[in-house]
Amino acid sequence: MLSALLLSFAVIFVAELGDKSQLMAMTFALRYKWYVVIGGITVATTVVHLVSVAVGHFLGVSIPTEAISIVGGLAFVVFGLWTLRGDSLSDDEGAKASRVTKSAFLAIASAFFLAELGDKTMLATVTLAADNDWVGVWIGSTVGMVAADALAIVLGAVLGKHLPERMIQYGAAILFFVFGAVLFFEGLMPGTSAPYVAAAVVVAISALVVAAVFVRRSRSDAPQEVEKRSTTEDV
Repeated sequence: MLSALLLSFAVIFVAELGDKSQLMAMTFALRYKWYVVIGGITVATTVVHLVSVAVGHFLGVSIPTEAISIVGGLAFVVFGLWTLRGDSLSDDEGAKASRVTKSAFLAIASAFFLAELGDKTMLATVTLAADNDWVGVWIGSTVGMVAADALAIVLGAVLGKHLPERMIQYGAAILFFVFGAVLFFEGLMPGTSAPYVAAAVVVAISALVVAAVFVRRSRSDAPQEVEKRSTTEDV
């Protein structure tokens, strides 16, 4: 069991480096508390890898994931729109803040669950469980993925302290839209370059929209600056 645990930990940790799940973890960490993000990831990873070892050890077959990818893509679009809308909370709304934390936890857990189904880390776990102790593979793969995503969470938390709130909001929403496009077209047109083309189109359109928003705001702020200067000169 120990050898299976160490092997699966190393394989999944390396496979997760640079994976979309790490970028997802960093994105969520920009918006929510690190312990909420790590909790959601841990729950989702535990469940997904339990399914993986069951498939690899007991069934030895793969499961179709196209429909799941499409649903996951649509879910990420919803997350992006939710991020753009923002959370309207006042400081004294403790009960409402608790509900937002709970909904964020559920959103993170469901997002990672959908994203990991059919991902290369799941397929790697299925393969490992077919030839190794399934309990060791389950524990090792779960810990390996959480450890890799924890690195991204630390980076996201650090960036969140140094970037403007509006920039974080737009950046996180764009990343969610990119994830959604990739997952949707991976399910709709598997084995093609459509997911990458869709991601590039989403990034280009988002960049244009964000630029237009900032230009409009700078123009609307310009008359106010002029009025402030004239008022100061009159005084």
